Amino acid sequence: MKTGHDVLELSPVLPVVVVDDAADAVPLAKALVAGGIRAIELTLRTPAGLAAIERVAAEVPEIVVGAGTVVTPEQARQAADAGSAFLVTPGCTDRLLEAVSGTGLPFLPGVSTVSEAMRVAEHGITALKFFPAEASGGAAYLKALGGPLPQLRFCPTGGVTVQNAPTYLALSTVGCVGGTWLTPKDAVAAGDFGRIEQLAREAAALR
Repeated sequence: MKTGHDVLELSPVLPVVVVDDAADAVPLAKALVAGGIRAIELTLRTPAGLAAIERVAAEVPEIVVGAGTVVTPEQARQAADAGSAFLVTPGCTDRLLEAVSGTGLPFLPGVSTVSEAMRVAEHGITALKFFPAEASGGAAYLKALGGPLPQLRFCPTGGVTVQNAPTYLALSTVGCVGGTWLTPKDAVAAGDFGRIEQLAREAAALR
């Protein structure tokens, strides 16, 4: 896996996961694999994020683990050191873009406007995260964006559900969608990994 485009092809749905306890990460990842999902974005929104990445990278080789919510150069380096195979940012400053590029890992920089997408594309980057997807105009916005910028491909994330995911996935500019619905907080807290496996199976069947 060398580029962000490779990340887009891993799975129709990229689970966006927030863990409060790193001990939950491995059984959660195994449940996703059992349901047919081959990638996971573990966010750095909690103190457990980096340890969760380390555990999944070491113990669940069947899934490609990436770091999400990377917002600083320091986090980019820490995520790479923890074993991340790719990085995802919610937005993209010049400093952050330089840092994630410097790790040598594939990455999806976040954009939500035409100008942001064009600015990132000027750096030769054509695989992007569209965030927050629904709040920024949803599938209709991305379809319109494909007119002047057909070379760009996206992973829309934010407000994407099992109900509206097919609308996004039908667009030629969408490689996959990011979704939090595969790993509900109550299911994780209860250790109901069977429910997560079933949600993963439904998501894997979307394409």
